[in-house]
Amino acid sequence: MPNSTLLTTPPRHWGKLAARWLGSWWRMLHLGAVALVLAASTSGWHRAERLAVSRRIHAGTWQVLPWFTLLTALVSLVIIRIVLVTAQSYGLSRYALEMVVRVLVLELIPLSAALFAALRAGLAFDAAAIGLDRIGVDPAAVTGAALQRLRRDLVPQLVADAFSVLSLAMASSVTVLVLAYLNVYGLSPWGLSDYTRTVGRVFDPVVTVGFVLKTVLFGLAVAVIPSAAILELLRRPRRTGSSVQPGALRLLFVLLLIEAGSLAVKYI
Repeated sequence: MPNSTLLTTPPRHWGKLAARWLGSWWRMLHLGAVALVLAASTSGWHRAERLAVSRRIHAGTWQVLPWFTLLTALVSLVIIRIVLVTAQSYGLSRYALEMVVRVLVLELIPLSAALFAALRAGLAFDAAAIGLDRIGVDPAAVTGAALQRLRRDLVPQLVADAFSVLSLAMASSVTVLVLAYLNVYGLSPWGLSDYTRTVGRVFDPVVTVGFVLKTVLFGLAVAVIPSAAILELLRRPRRTGSSVQPGALRLLFVLLLIEAGSLAVKYI
């Protein structure tokens, strides 16, 4: 519920405003559940849907995966060197590798992949193409063809966005693990035993399940929230001067909430 709306609304209308806000969240959860059911239903996957999914996965994942992984590797390399040098200066070299894995692989990379996928695909929609540029007009002015196109492309877009987050996070995590080994042990194969022992100690069964679950939740959030915001805008057009994409603030809030919940479960 935006604070500006709450402050400018008379107290007698606060209940109605809260009900509308809760209804918006409920419709978002409902959309996510329906999309998951449709995605899991093999009877609804025809050749056209499969082609749509493959095109969107190619555009949202394959085209950006190499240079996103390269950019992540460069930034991670700087962070790894900083951590190693700092740990050596304090005599804590044996903890440096574990710290790199916990901070980069478990926390920063999944969140970075989710934010990147949101900017690249989840929030990058053509408002004019589906009639959303006419915000504030009567709902009947939004053409039936635009709504039909939105329904046709919704599930493929959700699947592609979720897949993008998972792929970017996993590919970048593997790259960072390789860079961490090279920075700590160099090209020598003799550090492999100690390295696998340290990484295995970090990725115990509970942490591994939590890491996968958090990444999946990131992917679902990136896939569902922007689409739900677009549908909400079609359902209840309103005049606004904001240049923020629909669902951007809510998506950021949910991503930070998932990350905070993951940290709380692991370290508190």
